[in-house]
Amino acid sequence: MLNLERLRTLDALARHGSVSGAADGLHVTTSAVSQQMAKLEREVGQQLLAKNGRGVRLTDAGRLLADHAARILSQVEIAQADIEAQRGQVVGEVRIGAFPTAARGLFPAAAGVLRTAHPELRLRCSELEPEHGVRQVMRGDLDLAVVLDWSNKRLPVPGGLARAQLLDDAADVAMPVDHPLAGRAEVDLEDFADDEWVSWPEGEFCYEWLVFTLRSKGIEPRIAHMAGEHHTQLALIAAGLGVCVTPRLGRGPVPEGVRLVPVRQKMLRHIYAIWRTDADRRPSIRAAVEALREAAAAV
Repeated sequence: MLNLERLRTLDALARHGSVSGAADGLHVTTSAVSQQMAKLEREVGQQLLAKNGRGVRLTDAGRLLADHAARILSQVEIAQADIEAQRGQVVGEVRIGAFPTAARGLFPAAAGVLRTAHPELRLRCSELEPEHGVRQVMRGDLDLAVVLDWSNKRLPVPGGLARAQLLDDAADVAMPVDHPLAGRAEVDLEDFADDEWVSWPEGEFCYEWLVFTLRSKGIEPRIAHMAGEHHTQLALIAAGLGVCVTPRLGRGPVPEGVRLVPVRQKMLRHIYAIWRTDADRRPSIRAAVEALREAAAAV
């Protein structure tokens, strides 16, 4: 009889590609992963892992069983969702991730709604970038993620995921108060063709959006500084080190010395929640989505 937890360990190894990655995804030690795999190999009577340099790889038997494990675990999730739906109670645990401004702008209010309405539901929140949120929901490391794309650049979302629109978030240009355009009621991005930019870190989805958007307007971006947090970006603007795009959700206090000016052709972030379709009937997922919608409506 195959053990479900050991199949879950094998599935994590197949998805993460390493013992350490599987351990992180399962929130256990690498030793626990190795022990579970050793027990699973004894149960099936075949070698499932082979050494690969300093790491490991799945053998043919390991890949075969991992494919079955993924389907079995999906069916287990569907069964759990159906049982929860039949019972109709919002209980258990929901793991939610969101990019930083959504975590700051939506999580506190949504968590308050869930704590009041469903006191037996445990909420675990984490902060991560949109593309990581998509991957973790697909892998089953998260139940729900709040992600974004821009009106002119979509975030790739694979099949097998459901989504719910939460809000559209406008962005402004932040500049030092002594900038020549600081007195304008509105600006165009083309007005900043000669300015240096403060950007998100290279490789992040919003960095790619900024470069794509500026180039589409004939501007070769001169990115002088990078910072992941908008508060840090605004601090750099206050020091006179460039201009940046700053969304309104979760913005918080604006430092002295910074002027925010709306853009004539609005830059909108579409913010939405995603979850696996095989968990669609779970009352806890539905309750979390409704709490996020309520928090978004109050922004």
